[in-house]
Amino acid sequence: MTAERDEILQAVSSAVLAVTRHLSVREVLQVIVRSAQRLLDARYAALGVPDDDGSFAEFVAEGITDKQWDAIGPLPRQHGMLGAMLCEAAPIRLADLREDPRFEWWPKAHPVMKDFLGVPILDGGQVLGIIFLANKRTPGGFTEADQDLLTLFAAHAAIALANARLYERGRELAMLEERNRVARELHDAVTQKLFSLRLTAQAAATMLESAPDRAAVELERVQRLAGEALTELRAVIVELRPAELDRHGLAETLRKHVRMLDRLHSSVFTFEAGELPAMDSAVEVAVLRVAQESLHNALRHSGAGRVSVRLAYEGGKLSLSVQDDGTGFEQGGSRGLGLVSMKDRAESVGGVMTVTSALSQGTTVRVEVGV
Repeated sequence: MTAERDEILQAVSSAVLAVTRHLSVREVLQVIVRSAQRLLDARYAALGVPDDDGSFAEFVAEGITDKQWDAIGPLPRQHGMLGAMLCEAAPIRLADLREDPRFEWWPKAHPVMKDFLGVPILDGGQVLGIIFLANKRTPGGFTEADQDLLTLFAAHAAIALANARLYERGRELAMLEERNRVARELHDAVTQKLFSLRLTAQAAATMLESAPDRAAVELERVQRLAGEALTELRAVIVELRPAELDRHGLAETLRKHVRMLDRLHSSVFTFEAGELPAMDSAVEVAVLRVAQESLHNALRHSGAGRVSVRLAYEGGKLSLSVQDDGTGFEQGGSRGLGLVSMKDRAESVGGVMTVTSALSQGTTVRVEVGV
């Protein structure tokens, strides 16, 4: 037992070390899962952090390849055994998961799991997450001693996870304060530019007939001031970059947004993304905003039953596609869908946006940006 205690302390230590190295919550979760899998000699291990919408804000697993994950599909929802663990907030140990009445089903590509051990990660009375193991490599399945060991590990993991969350929230608050400071400064600068722009335009208007040469000079100044104001407004957009992009990156931020829409609305929303390279902050913000506006349009105006979003990196270009099967519209007409604003966003980062639509044939918005 002394050797086991030493092993668990070493496993917990690695999770706590992950926090002290200023890693993200997701990285801390991965350290916890790997430690538990190794500690209890399980083939599969996973940890889910519940959200408020019936799914999981974070879900990490060991023993499943990326290819298997792609085949399995979307993250699990809070149903079946996972839902029971969240509701009961107590350890569950089973010789065969499939024989328990709380078990419901797996996706077709999901690996077969038999012996099962799951415990909640608790902070007081709050369930921070659930950690579970399946298919113990040592014959005989999980024992009562295994359950005690994982429960002890989960108690220490709760501290590591709570600390990681506090660190991330503190970092986000600091970033938000800095963004607000920069935004205030930029707002003042943009306001001054626009005030000068208005006065110069008024002066040019009064000179058009009496002094056209001077009016032309003033109009050139209007053009210059407008360009400077636009540059500063774009800087504001970059500085007000959503915190989710810093935490999760473009693909995961957009995935979470699409998943939320799928839960909240009767239309079916799907998301697909390939592997993306590192990209400029302004590009991420512009593509995210175009995607969000396109999804908003599909919800408000198209009556679509299905909306699909795809992100891909091909031939040195990032491509975004938002496609719906809604009512569509006659191109060339003005529908007030913010298409001009979306096009400007794409072009502000050197991208190209195209819209394909026809009555009763849905709408597709595409953006391509070199990265």
